[in-house]
Amino acid sequence: MIKTFDNRAWFFVLPVFVLVAFNAVLPLMTVVNYSFQDTFGNNQFFWNGIGWYAELLDPSSELGGRFWEALARSTGFSLVILAIEVPLGILIALTMPRHGTALAVGLVLMALPLLVPWNVVGMIWLLYTRADIGLFGWLLNAIGLDFNPTTHVADAWFVLVVMDVWHWTSLVALLCFAGLKSIPDAYYQAARIDGASRLDIFRRIELPKLNRVLLIGVLLRFMDSFMIYTEPFVVTGGGPGNSTTVLSIDLVKIALGQFDLGKAAAMSIVYTLIVLTVSWVFYTAIVSNDAKEA
Repeated sequence: MIKTFDNRAWFFVLPVFVLVAFNAVLPLMTVVNYSFQDTFGNNQFFWNGIGWYAELLDPSSELGGRFWEALARSTGFSLVILAIEVPLGILIALTMPRHGTALAVGLVLMALPLLVPWNVVGMIWLLYTRADIGLFGWLLNAIGLDFNPTTHVADAWFVLVVMDVWHWTSLVALLCFAGLKSIPDAYYQAARIDGASRLDIFRRIELPKLNRVLLIGVLLRFMDSFMIYTEPFVVTGGGPGNSTTVLSIDLVKIALGQFDLGKAAAMSIVYTLIVLTVSWVFYTAIVSNDAKEA
């Protein structure tokens, strides 16, 4: 019997490829083109080769210094966020009710912060932490603390971290809760028969079963926190000074503030390569974990 293949299904996928090419590939090629050129204005460009990339990767240059400092801020912010949100998300998932109306209420409450738009989150925390009209800022100053995110670097970072934890810990918690719900009851019954403690159950049953979910959660949270822009831009604008100027904010300042399209394009390409590399590492870890469990 001869098998026949019907390739007409590709015609249904073709519009998707065209849309992706228009929205992603073509703009990316434009950015790549700009990264190898320079301009004196009036839409006149000339070839610069890898000059911007060489300057970008040189910490002693002005552009390289800005890039590495912003990269350190973005990386540090992401690491702090992961160190807080992952354990907190696991703890919340472990304490959430498993059945009944309490479960539905808990899921709704967990999902609410995720539904708030990013710019609204920034505006909420900007007003909430202001020393003059914000409840949080007013309370801290009322008890004698000199709290002012617009002038104090530590206060600005504190607000950004707390804001992100409030906004995105629910994502980790919901992912972990879904992973916990997928564990068969037979595992818990066997553990109770063996006299395992609650800590032993977590270490030997729950945590191993959450490996894949945690890898996905860490990947999503790293990518989002590493590329964060709207919230810190609304709350601090990159200040005080440049203390909270993460890579995304610095990139926008160079591209739109200074209109240095070549520098901004080179920075955006390197930025994208970093995100893709980290994503590939996590994807490899997820595939390796699945292969071990198979």
